[in-house]
Amino acid sequence: MAYSSGQKYLAEFVGTFGLLLAVGGAAVLSVGLLFSVRVVLISLSVGFGLIALIYAFGDISGGHFNPAVTIGAWVAGKFPARDAIPYILSQVAGGILGMGVVAAIAYGNPTSWSGVQAGALASQCYSAGSTTCFGYNMGAVFLIEVVFTFFLVMVILFSTRAEGSAKNLAPIGIGLTLLMANLVAIPVDGASINPARSFAPAVLSSFWSSGNWAIGQDWLFWVAPIVGGVLAALLDRTLRAKA
Repeated sequence: MAYSSGQKYLAEFVGTFGLLLAVGGAAVLSVGLLFSVRVVLISLSVGFGLIALIYAFGDISGGHFNPAVTIGAWVAGKFPARDAIPYILSQVAGGILGMGVVAAIAYGNPTSWSGVQAGALASQCYSAGSTTCFGYNMGAVFLIEVVFTFFLVMVILFSTRAEGSAKNLAPIGIGLTLLMANLVAIPVDGASINPARSFAPAVLSSFWSSGNWAIGQDWLFWVAPIVGGVLAALLDRTLRAKA
């Protein structure tokens, strides 16, 4: 069964919309809970949410929902270059819509809304200027984003190989990898591992003064995950069986 390009782009849009509802909703709407509880809640939400979304849309678009995954798949030679930009645009648009819905829900609680604004809709960050974030500097945040995106994209590329013996279980492995990455990275920078995940809250928060710091830091959450995705693609190419 062949799907059209438009169907694939729509699947990426809806899938990323759902992913941002899961992770953004858990991050923003849990403000006020004990931090350790929030870390587990967010990690479970995004991990299990990704499993469900890949099972729903994987056969249509591949279930990327992440520009770093799309670029990694392209570098690995498993994805056509002509679809890369439309996929990324679909992912970004879906992410913005997802975070827009989360923001609209959060706005319904005037007591916590100012805190949500100041946190730029739970945007990822590194310590710089007046934004203290979690105390980790730019180098540490860059490194953790590269490393954990590398592992996520590596698991995706290896577990979905055509010759693999457990392709039907691939979404579970992928989702659990993202869950693990969030458990480790949230206390460091809020855990992006996905440029669309970071860009959506950052661009929406640029409309108010207390949260417009996020868009200035967002470059890192594009560059580092993409570097990690490319490194995973190079490893995939290196570890392929010889014909």
